[in-house]
Amino acid sequence: MYKNRSAEGRANICGYNIMRLRKEQEGKLSQRALADKLQLVGIDLDKNAIQRIESGLRFVTDIELRAFAAVFGVTADALLESPEMQ
Repeated sequence: MYKNRSAEGRANICGYNIMRLRKEQEGKLSQRALADKLQLVGIDLDKNAIQRIESGLRFVTDIELRAFAAVFGVTADALLESPEMQ
């Protein structure tokens, strides 16, 4: 059976960058505030889903990835970069 996980066991590769960008926002954007911003662009995620994404426990759809990129004003490719590439 195939496992859709990274070598480290993470379910996504963008969670680290989402967390980093969230914390770099002025006043350290909370997970709840990020969820609110995502709802403004049509993505219904709650604080718990954000936490699971950032910790690598939840998969991220391409639609969600595009919304995260829009909220942070970056490209989807930027969210997919590994920490070593930055």
